[in-house]
Amino acid sequence: MLLASLLIAAAAYLLGSIPIGYLLVRLFLHEDIRQAGSGNIGATNVLRSGGKLLGAATFLLDMLKGCSAVWLGAYIAALLPGLASRDAQALAALAAVLGHVFPVWLGFHGGKGVATGFGVFLAATPLAALAAISVFFLVLAISRYVSLASILGSASFPLFAYFLVTGSRSPFFIAVEITVALIIIVKHHQNIRRLLAGTESRIGAKKPA
Repeated sequence: MLLASLLIAAAAYLLGSIPIGYLLVRLFLHEDIRQAGSGNIGATNVLRSGGKLLGAATFLLDMLKGCSAVWLGAYIAALLPGLASRDAQALAALAAVLGHVFPVWLGFHGGKGVATGFGVFLAATPLAALAAISVFFLVLAISRYVSLASILGSASFPLFAYFLVTGSRSPFFIAVEITVALIIIVKHHQNIRRLLAGTESRIGAKKPA
């Protein structure tokens, strides 16, 4: 069980820590996304600073690396019995999001975890993840604040998971659902301050998120 847990955590962290936004902007625009806009490597800043295509590609690939981490975690658990499949998925989900937020390759300064968080839970709890992303798009359509949509979408996920996830759920699995949502919300602390101050940028604006 210990070996499986260590392998899952390490593999998922390294997969999650791949700085997609940084690499895409560096590859196609020969720029450092950390020096543009908000300085964040996530999809929103890439969208504003690098264009729609690179922003969409960043979101998609960040989401896919989250999905892949959870699938890999379940695969390792199947090869090395001792860790329940759902606990393996939860461990991989947490490690992948931590990898994205604190990537070893960029001095532990990464993104806010929205796309990767959606990806890990799309693989582990698809119905709850789809419900939460629906909240994201609804809030975004009404407010045009990506940050507010991200915060409310993340906050809604544990509630949706409570009602939509079937089968047994360990305390660890539930704790990871809540922890990942809290990580994403806490990473938006500067956005929360700007929202309260009325200075947050809406989608399409040139100001940093």
